[in-house]
Amino acid sequence: MDTVKPYVIGLDLGGTNSVFGIVDARGNILSTTAIKTQAYPDVNDYVTAGCEALDPIIYAAGGIEKIQGMGIGAPNANYYTGNIENAANLAWDGIVPLAKMFSEKLGIPVAMTNDANAAAMGEMTYGVAKGMKNFIMITLGTGVGSGIVINGQVVYGCDGFAGELGHVTMDRSGNGRLCGCGRKGCLEAYCSATGVARTAREMLSTSSRPSLLRELNREEITSLDVAIAAEKGDDLSQEVFEFTGKMLGEACADFTAFSSPEAIVFFGGLTKAGDLLMKPIEKSYNEHVMPIFKGHAKLLVSTLDGAGAAVLGASALGWEIK
Repeated sequence: MDTVKPYVIGLDLGGTNSVFGIVDARGNILSTTAIKTQAYPDVNDYVTAGCEALDPIIYAAGGIEKIQGMGIGAPNANYYTGNIENAANLAWDGIVPLAKMFSEKLGIPVAMTNDANAAAMGEMTYGVAKGMKNFIMITLGTGVGSGIVINGQVVYGCDGFAGELGHVTMDRSGNGRLCGCGRKGCLEAYCSATGVARTAREMLSTSSRPSLLRELNREEITSLDVAIAAEKGDDLSQEVFEFTGKMLGEACADFTAFSSPEAIVFFGGLTKAGDLLMKPIEKSYNEHVMPIFKGHAKLLVSTLDGAGAAVLGASALGWEIK
């Protein structure tokens, strides 16, 4: 019988930075290292640099023989194939067999999935969804990502790309906001951190209402600026969060209809707004969810530390490799 080794490697591969961590079974990150993703337009050089950066922390953990496997969370990553496929925010074009490349270089099994699915895995393994078999993870950052867990398994669909809840259409008028995916009216265009800033700019430009945000360069306003102003009692900024939370609540009510989750877990920078966002989400959700599902799903904010959560999420894949 194979003995389970004490550690796994997690890689959070972002468009700017790639953070590697050695993680134990309790979710403790023993050590981390990082490289600049953008510094390696050739993926072969990227894998070489990543393994070189890993060498000292693997050595400090007792060597590669102590590592069970490696999990990677990355944009446009396909769990079935281990490939990154046509990622818009990465320098590598086309199909990149990244899991295979790291596996061959390190000599350990490697699994990969997209970053939102990795976040769901991390939450189920280490976070507030531990012990849950049915939940939805919503990541609120530059975009809106999601990971759907049903009967204890992440939903990947026939092609590995299921669960793009950020791209459900919320405005079907044909005049909705243009989304990064090329379609109009997507949830992501309104309820991401980028969407919150855009809502604020629209409200400022279509009214003459006083607002603390008028002291800032309108084109440089961020969701953090809106949250700070809202916390200071700024009416317009609070209305931005009411609008955002209302739409998220409506969307989550629809999501509940197809998977009946135990919880919907929110993760990402936008959740730092706290009750400014969560109270409108909860109010809207309760108003729109089907009566049969009322009172079933908890609306939770991830308890995983933001800096390490993505690494933890990726590392959770490492324990799943058979």
